[in-house]
Amino acid sequence: MPIVLAVRLFPMRSSQVPARFPEIDQARGVAIIMMVVFHIAFDLYFLGIAPIPANQGLWRLLALSTASLFLFLVGISLSISSAYAARTLTRREFILKYVSRGGFILALGLLITAVTWFLIPGGFIRFGILHLIGIAVMMSPLYIRYLWPNLIVGAIIIALGPLVAGLRGNSWLLWAGIHPEGFASIDYTPLVPWFGVVLIGVFAGKLLYPGGMRRPGFSVAVPSLGPLEYLGQHSLAVYLVHQPVIIGLILFISGIMGISPSIPFPAG
Repeated sequence: MPIVLAVRLFPMRSSQVPARFPEIDQARGVAIIMMVVFHIAFDLYFLGIAPIPANQGLWRLLALSTASLFLFLVGISLSISSAYAARTLTRREFILKYVSRGGFILALGLLITAVTWFLIPGGFIRFGILHLIGIAVMMSPLYIRYLWPNLIVGAIIIALGPLVAGLRGNSWLLWAGIHPEGFASIDYTPLVPWFGVVLIGVFAGKLLYPGGMRRPGFSVAVPSLGPLEYLGQHSLAVYLVHQPVIIGLILFISGIMGISPSIPFPAG
């Protein structure tokens, strides 16, 4: 499941650092809670502990909604941070900033690929949410300056999702949404359609926070919800540790109850 880009939005006097908007942090915190709830249900199903239909119905809707919210916020955060970066950085520095940031996130995704390949070789993550976010951030200098084109292209990419999902091809095309017969993965988030959600988030960010500042006349009455904002501000750390914690607790409790977990995917 997804994790939003860790863009620093702390309020400081320097014009190089974006302001922090509580409504974005709280929305990200809500997405974190949605993610944790879904993963508890999914892990119980995946480990054969409880007959929860985690891949269908309302649970499937929760998973899709969580991913959409995270990636939409990635786009908004990119639009805000890039507006500040463009004021003080040369074009070369700007490109290097986002290529290196995206490369770091992609590297985390590849690390998760390695870990899941070792633990779940039959369903390991080959192109998950972190892979997608990493590439989206690395590519952002190509599209971050645009407004309406991001909305149009984003909508087209999303609309192509069902068509591309029906195509079959080599595993090297997994990034595009094309996969071989019998493909299985516990997290698959290809560019088509999910990159479209990031582009629409960039459009929304540039519309609501032009120049990295809240649009005049666009006011948001946000109550003070410290714990929720804290989750949103530390979403990357929560993403990296929440699954080991959840699985560890499930295995501990199931062991006490004498329940033996099982893995539904074959060994390879």
